[in-house]
Amino acid sequence: MPEARCHCGAIRIHVSRAPRTVTRCNCSICRRYAALWAYCSPASVRIEASRGGLESYAWRRKVRKYFRCKRCGCVTHYEYRKRGRGYPVAVNARNFDPEVLAAARIRNLDGASTWTWEYAP
Repeated sequence: MPEARCHCGAIRIHVSRAPRTVTRCNCSICRRYAALWAYCSPASVRIEASRGGLESYAWRRKVRKYFRCKRCGCVTHYEYRKRGRGYPVAVNARNFDPEVLAAARIRNLDGASTWTWEYAP
């Protein structure tokens, strides 16, 4: 079971399998976080964190809630505020060891303006 960890190791996210595709978005927040997002069904994700170990942030319409480690500050994942079918957990794939992502395809999302997708070469 692949595991994503923050820098200090206080937050661990276990996923059922290595991501086949990750998304690089250029919207204002994703660009600043420099994240690659691996979208997973909530049932396939297990987050280990001590009580109070995560901080969250939501902006504007509060559609997404971003989480980071309270100790080292690494952005670990985000969840949609609406829960249920069709709303994945987005794990920051930069927190996986590089070999976990070796075979993953990167797709680019123009979240800054057109909301269109394109696969990286």
